[in-house]
Amino acid sequence: MSETPVPAYAADEATTLRSFLDEHRVTFRRKTDGLDTAQLRQRLAPSSLSLGGLAKHLAFVEDFWFGYVLTGAEPAAEFAAADWDADPDWEFTSADDEEAAALLDLWSRTVMRSEANLDACGGLDDLAARRHHRDDAPLTVRWMLLHMISEYARHNGHADLVRESIDGRTGY
Repeated sequence: MSETPVPAYAADEATTLRSFLDEHRVTFRRKTDGLDTAQLRQRLAPSSLSLGGLAKHLAFVEDFWFGYVLTGAEPAAEFAAADWDADPDWEFTSADDEEAAALLDLWSRTVMRSEANLDACGGLDDLAARRHHRDDAPLTVRWMLLHMISEYARHNGHADLVRESIDGRTGY
């Protein structure tokens, strides 16, 4: 695995925000690096979170915010077919039915789509094609980048604990 990128120290706002998001993505990838399917399914009691579930969840939120909301695209096929009403935590629970390589490939492909969608934006003040699902408020690219940095920061903390319980590996 490559070194964790250092976020830009003196760059424009968009570059800085995207470099912090990249740092979190690489950190998450390092937390899953070298693990097999059984290890991605392991949980740290009392939580039901697994690294595989986190990988699928992060793929889903990448697709949701940078695909569905930002560009107005329909959800990727992997997520459109889910029965969210029957299982609101579908992305977490269904991860146990998938192999490690498939989960990490799904996450990697979704990150690449997100990057392409962000590259197509004009700037941080661009409004997303769709409004916020809770209160119908307009959303900027800036808000979505900050939201995703927060999402990854929270889940990287979870991933750190789960990974340490699997094989003792800590840190980036």
